[in-house]
Parts: sequence; structure tokens; C-alpha cells
Amino acid sequence: MSTLLDNLNWRYATKKFDATKKISSEDLNTLKEAVRLAASSYGLQPYKVVIVENPEIREQLKAAAYGQTQITDSSQLFIFANDLNAGAESVDAYIKNISETRGVPAEALGGFADMMNGVISNLSQDAKNIWTAKQTYIALGTLLAAAAELKIDATPMEGFNPAAFNEILGFDKLGLNASVIATVGYRHTEDDTQHYKKVRKSHEELFITI
Repeated sequence: MSTLLDNLNWRYATKKFDATKKISSEDLNTLKEAVRLAASSYGLQPYKVVIVENPEIREQLKAAAYGQTQITDSSQLFIFANDLNAGAESVDAYIKNISETRGVPAEALGGFADMMNGVISNLSQDAKNIWTAKQTYIALGTLLAAAAELKIDATPMEGFNPAAFNEILGFDKLGLNASVIATVGYRHTEDDTQHYKKVRKSHEELFITI
């Protein structure tokens, strides 16, 4: 059985997907559950994850991603959209979820709610949006690792026009912003980059222990 490190060595940013191969419903649900379980600040998850399968929409998005074929040839396109309106309403919903999940009275969570509200309310709008966007990258990393475990190819992508994505998907009306995207599916045999040796910094170059 392959280990996590084996699978992380196996994965790479796929440049050419096999459009004829689709992820099974079971594996897709596993990827979704992995993303759902991803860490986030306070556990607040201030974002939405939109999975695009519609071919017409994906063609529009490809044009807004500089014609990159991964957008249309992959099995699914994951769009991580950060919440532009994170605040008291988000905290209230989270506190309600904690109360129902753990069987704890909401009143007992008042101190936690006040702490979250205090931190978030003190952020400028720009700082708040940067913070929520950062959370999407944690979820993205979880998706990449989970896909590697399933031997599913995944490509994280920042090369797209967020404003165009927001307009195409109606995110502006939902208080969302396309932060980062990932295409998932299966590598094409003609993708030469799958044979490239992985290049990373050495332990000595990357890690500092103090």
C-alpha cells in the first residue's frame, strides 16, 4: 500500500487531462468530504466551494482563464470562493451549528462568539477579505492531498481572471469572490510533465529549527 509521501511524490500539476475519464461519484464524494473536514480559522469556513461540471459554463470560464484546457478537459472544476461579508451573521450560524452538533446551549458559547466577533469586526474590509481568501488555500491543500491518496490528478490554479469568474458565476450577487481554483481528473498519456522529476528544496534549504 502506498504511503502519503509516496502519493505526494506521485502528484504533480497536471497540464493535460484525459477528457474521456471521469471521477466516480464515490471518489468525488470522498474529495468533497475531505474539503469539508479541512481546517480553518476557528472552524468558521468563511467560503463556499463551487464544483462546475456544466460544459457551457466551463467554456466561458476557460476564456477567463487564458484558454487553459484543464478547465474544460478535467472531470470537475473546483472553485474556492471566499466570503466577502464574513461577520456576525457567519458567527451566529457557526455557533448554532456547534450548539446543535455538540448538544451545548448556545448561551454557553457566548464568550467564543464574542471573541470571534471582536477579532473580525476590528479588521478592515480589505484585511477581512484577505483573511477569508487565505482560508480557501487551506481547503485547497486538503483537496490536493486527498486527490493524491485516491490517485486522482489535481491542478491548483491562480491563472484566471477573478472578476470575470465572479461575473460568469454570479458571485457578485452572493457576496463571494473566486479566490483559487483546482481542476481534478486523470492525466492524459500525452502530458509530458508527468515524467518530470519533482523539484523541491532540500530539508536543509527549507526548514529552520530554532
